[in-house]
Amino acid sequence: MQAERQRDLILRSRRAMSWLQPGLVVKRWLFTSGLGLVLALLGAAVWADLQPIYWMLWAIQEALGWITRVLPGAITGPLVLLLGIGLLLWGQSQSFGSIQQALAPEKDTVLVDALRAKSRLNRGPSIVAIGGGTGLSTLLSGLKRYSSHITAIVTVADDGGSSGVLRRELGVLPPGDIRNCLAALSTEEPLLTRLFQYRFSAGSGLEGHSFGNLFLSALSAITGSLETAITASSRVLAVQGQVVPATNADVRLWAELEDGTRIEGESAIGKARSPIVRMGCLPEKPPALPRALEAIAHADLILLGPGSLYTSLLPNLLVPELVTAIQRSRAPRLYICNLMTQPGETDGLDVSGHLRAIEAQLASLGVSKRLFDCVLAQEPIGESALLAHYRKLGAEPVICDSRQLQQEGFDVMQAPLQGSRPTATLRHDPRSLALAVMRFYRRHKRDNQNA
Repeated sequence: MQAERQRDLILRSRRAMSWLQPGLVVKRWLFTSGLGLVLALLGAAVWADLQPIYWMLWAIQEALGWITRVLPGAITGPLVLLLGIGLLLWGQSQSFGSIQQALAPEKDTVLVDALRAKSRLNRGPSIVAIGGGTGLSTLLSGLKRYSSHITAIVTVADDGGSSGVLRRELGVLPPGDIRNCLAALSTEEPLLTRLFQYRFSAGSGLEGHSFGNLFLSALSAITGSLETAITASSRVLAVQGQVVPATNADVRLWAELEDGTRIEGESAIGKARSPIVRMGCLPEKPPALPRALEAIAHADLILLGPGSLYTSLLPNLLVPELVTAIQRSRAPRLYICNLMTQPGETDGLDVSGHLRAIEAQLASLGVSKRLFDCVLAQEPIGESALLAHYRKLGAEPVICDSRQLQQEGFDVMQAPLQGSRPTATLRHDPRSLALAVMRFYRRHKRDNQNA
């Protein structure tokens, strides 16, 4: 019991000292308040012909004289000093504890820890992540541990599942990928996020739809645009950063295959049975949203991927204004490659093949300069029963020939993006992926400073 009390006392002391750390934006206002109190008292004293000051000095002198007569000054001084510090720390902890109970009574996070975390996140880099599908939401859920300045630019070309039904029947932009990104960046209670992601498993007309898709579609109808609906949803979910559609146009994808076939629709492209040669969209050259262009212009780091190459990543590069903004940016640009190939979409493609597909798509738009010259790829994956299962389904690990890519001028970084824990799927681990991205950013920043 005594050991527990000692640990609790040490923990409280450390938390009290934590308030002295820079960047919490608390001490300056406490100092301002204290200064204001002193000035107010001085003003009152001057108004009263300085008599209160004389009385106070006389009272202090008498009190100190009495104390030093009872106890020697060598003992009295340290005792009074310790008493003052103790009262200060106790009053401080009780005050901020009361503030925390008023603002967030059900949260276990100590206020000083929350302020320290917020201060650290506010100092994080401005990151723009471009993509769609589960790959982008996985990346975002990891990155929100490092920065609060995150912008997710999301494709709106989805025409399958719940999003496709709502798009056809209500005429709204597909909300599915946007919903996943909002949930990934949410800092609100887990129950609210689970509600947003909840998918109805029964009910006439409701089966297969997620609550978040219906919520965003309803808000789009009420507010008049998906962009406004996203802003409102971001406030509800306390989103850390912002989610922006790549365009507000009703984009429909098409693709030309190697066998000469032309297919239309994102869901059909994902099931192509012949290699994709060229992609496009209707309407051609859809406009980008100003918020997306502004985020790219002020970005410290621009990311593309992970995600389905032809249905989640390249559709964003069909928006010419986004491509131009990325070209103009001086921020490092990193392409994050998938762990596994996707049957019917990227069969047989290694990392170099993915990059060639991106460059070919950009070339069809008249972009000759390489857009992403840095690559993050998975380290070689060891043989396992899980990998054998994926091979039966037609998927293979995406091979990274780092030496060849470096000879072609790419900056290549490989890392264990799957994570160290055994999983039931071969997908990116949010924490491992975000850690590798931040290592890349810090290395690039350090190299630029040393240059």
